[in-house]
This record gives sequence, structure tokens and C-alpha cells, in this order.
Amino acid sequence: MADSTAMYLDLMKKILTNVIYEDPPLPNPWLPGDAFDRIDRLAGLDWPSSAHTMIGIRRLDNVQFCVERILADGVPGDFIETGVWRGGTCIFMRALLRAHGITNRLIWCADSFAGMPEVVDGHEGDVELATHAFNDLMGVSLDTVKQNFEAYGLLDDQVRFLPGWFKDTLPNTPIRRLALLRLDGDLYESTTDALVNLYPKLSIGGFVIVDDYLIDVCKEAVHDFREDNNIHDEIVEIDGYGVYWRRTA
Repeated sequence: MADSTAMYLDLMKKILTNVIYEDPPLPNPWLPGDAFDRIDRLAGLDWPSSAHTMIGIRRLDNVQFCVERILADGVPGDFIETGVWRGGTCIFMRALLRAHGITNRLIWCADSFAGMPEVVDGHEGDVELATHAFNDLMGVSLDTVKQNFEAYGLLDDQVRFLPGWFKDTLPNTPIRRLALLRLDGDLYESTTDALVNLYPKLSIGGFVIVDDYLIDVCKEAVHDFREDNNIHDEIVEIDGYGVYWRRTA
């Protein structure tokens, strides 16, 4: 990789996580405190007030690893994230395509753009988790996400948006083939919706990344899907929170 490309991508990660200007975290029940902590931000543990992603540097490093392996191996397909928040991870995917001169792949951004669904009659763990209570933070509008892409000069016809609940949008998505499936929907039902509808479109050699694997209901959904579909590819830990695997069959 040319030095200028490496420097660009490294700077993108620092800006997307905002370890440069060190915006303070928003209050949350899992990580109290109102001062910027570099270790927490690098690990993707806090809820940034301004940064465009909350996944931290190591999980961005993992996205870069998967994308560059896909490009090096010629694995066909587009890239998607289900649950994009402020758009930072998808922005980084688009930056990776730009940095490597790739013009024949798309970045798909799937999100309600209105926050998390309120689960009343669904999976018991989803009901208990009650993530909709944080929709003041989690609900980022489509216009805001597009503006964030524009701020980096990365909003173009290689970026596509799928607004709505996964159960409504993913069964009918126009995506033909995927090389990267990144899941960030927290809930059992959201994770299952993404896997059931999108995994069949994932190319052999493509990657699945699960951002929320540490959350019990998300892990349960992943293992239920893998068991139902006889998937035995090794699950690899990223940072104690997220995991990934590469499709071999």
C-alpha cells in the first residue's frame, strides 16, 4: 500500500472516531462519566457526542482488513452495514473504495434512520433490552447521515440507502451479491432479519462482521442462524465486543 493511501485511511479512522478533537461522551448506563477517555474511545466503549462512529479503532481496523482481503482475493459483491447510526463505518467503507480506486462496488446503508424499534411481542430478550429508550441518541435521520458523507466528499452514486425497519426492507432489497455483511442491529430480531435475508447473497470468501456479539440476544441470534444453516466457519474475536467469520461454503 502506498504511504499516502495508508496515511489517508489512518487519518479517516482518527477523524471518524474523533480522537483528534476528543468530543466528550454522552451519558449511558454502561459507562458512566462525562469526560473524554482515549482508551474508551479507541476501544469503541463510549457513546460519542460528535464522532461519526462509536465502534472504535480496532473494529475499524477489522473493516479495513476484511475489505482489503476481499479486494485482494477478488471476492465479488457489494458491502452493507445493517444499522449505521451516524454513518461513520459506511463512510469508512466508501473511503476504502476511493483509496483503492474501486468503482464497481456499492456501499449499502440499511437503517430505520429513526432509532431502534420498540419490541412488545417479540423475543423476550429484545423486550427486556428496550433499546428504543435510547432513541434520542440512536435515531439519526437519513438527511444527517447523507450530510456526514458529504462532509468527507464521499456521497456519490456508489452509496445507496435502505431506509426502514429491516423486516420490511431487507427481504426486498435490490442487492444481488455481497462480499461484506456487517451487522450492527443489537437485537435478536434485527440480527436475524439481516442474516436470513442477506447471508444467502454473501459470496464464498466474503465476510460477516457482528458488531454487537457481546450482547446476549445478538449472540443468540447468530448461533441460532448458524446452527439452522449448518455454518461451521470459525468465529474470530475482534476486540472483546465484535466478531467476524469468513464464509467458506
